[in-house]
Amino acid sequence: MSVSIPRRIAVAAYSKLPESVTEAASIQAWLSQRGIEAAHGTLDDAGLRKRVKENDFDLMVAVGGDGTLLRASHLAAPVGLPILGINLGRLGFLIQVGQKEWAEALERLLQGDFWIEQRMMLRAEHVRSGEPQGNWHALNEIVVTRGQYVRPVHVSASVDGHLLTTYVADGLIAATATGSTAYALAAGGPILPPELRNILLVPIAPHLSVDRAVVLSEGSSVSIRLTEGEGVISVDGQIPVGLAEGDQIEVRAGEYGARFVRFGDPGYFYRNLTAHMNQNPSIGLPR
Repeated sequence: MSVSIPRRIAVAAYSKLPESVTEAASIQAWLSQRGIEAAHGTLDDAGLRKRVKENDFDLMVAVGGDGTLLRASHLAAPVGLPILGINLGRLGFLIQVGQKEWAEALERLLQGDFWIEQRMMLRAEHVRSGEPQGNWHALNEIVVTRGQYVRPVHVSASVDGHLLTTYVADGLIAATATGSTAYALAAGGPILPPELRNILLVPIAPHLSVDRAVVLSEGSSVSIRLTEGEGVISVDGQIPVGLAEGDQIEVRAGEYGARFVRFGDPGYFYRNLTAHMNQNPSIGLPR
């Protein structure tokens, strides 16, 4: 598939990481020297966000870690803007290009030597007594979990209108293939290839209930209902929203997805994955 070489590029940094802001300025200067119209700022910059939403750019370069790429996808995906991630974080499961590699990667980009990877996002709607309370899109996962009390919640999951099971657990994760390497992986779920458009259900610390992950068929939707206990919903690790007993979260594939710039062959995913899994910083190995 042919790709268009971007000529208007937004370089977005993570505001809480000073190194990211400095690196973004360097990338913007590098691009400008090569005749590319480039603007840089943080993902919290109102002016940059407005320009992205108005389709002023052909590409976004996101500088930070996986969390930065999640935030960037929430901004860029609704307008179909591709994202190139530059990793300044620890793991970078979602990011192919390291901090010392961005100049080489941008040279390849400007030569058209790249491809666009499509990643499914989830849409979640919070419903209370039949009335919509809010909706979100997630690149990684939707999590319904217990609130402030240290006791399990009862959560039912129905797939395409049919009850699958009721979990007694700390919570339930509905993840994308992208999210299979995030919270779902930590909860014992499988790793899915990034191109899949399936929803992955993973219970968190289940008690006397189904303790295995379930991969739903492509196109399926899931209704998650809090049947007992105090709970919250969290979307891609954002600030949780309180749930009352009887509340439902309707989850399905989103109207749009994230688009990432990739280099080389699709096997990058497995090479990236095994490299990071073998260098888990939590066990004291070099990253």
